[in-house]
Amino acid sequence: MTEETKNDLPENEEVEVKAPSEETEAPAEESSVEEDAVDPVEALTIEVADLKDRLLRAMAETENVRRRADRDKTDASAYAVTGFARDMLDVADNLGRALDSQPDEIADDMTPFVEGVDMTKRNLLQTLEKHGIKEVNPEIGEKFDPNLHQAMFEVPVPPENPGGAVMQVVAKGYVIKDRLLRPAMVGVSKAAPAQKVDQEA
Repeated sequence: MTEETKNDLPENEEVEVKAPSEETEAPAEESSVEEDAVDPVEALTIEVADLKDRLLRAMAETENVRRRADRDKTDASAYAVTGFARDMLDVADNLGRALDSQPDEIADDMTPFVEGVDMTKRNLLQTLEKHGIKEVNPEIGEKFDPNLHQAMFEVPVPPENPGGAVMQVVAKGYVIKDRLLRPAMVGVSKAAPAQKVDQEA
């Protein structure tokens, strides 16, 4: 063998030795890549489930926004006259006070005037009712309802009478549709405490 061949041999051997080691490393790398790789079907299934969830949430949010907008629109049209109606209640109250303050016997020349005031009041109340505004006029003895009435004062009653009943109506209340516009101002009964029996007697 020549020197050149000798020199070639070790190089060839080195190459041959290196080649098998690379081949043995390659399958190890492939197996680790296979372990790291997720099944594509499983990955797509997870992604589809996530997208479905997002879609359902977006659709629900859109529906909520639509309902809220519809409710706001309905409320705006139904309760648009609330401020004006509150101001008109004072007019109705004053017309009622004018009628209540008339003497039992009035002069003949005043009768048309009183009838005119009464007609004006009735017409005003009919107009308010046409727009969904109704009177809240509790009866005497009716149970006090904090949702519709406002207690202005308490009236003591005997212990056997139940407390919490309407005893006097100071001013009528009004509702617009299903909302309270103004509570009825009332006096409420308060049962007096039972007299203690004198033990020492």
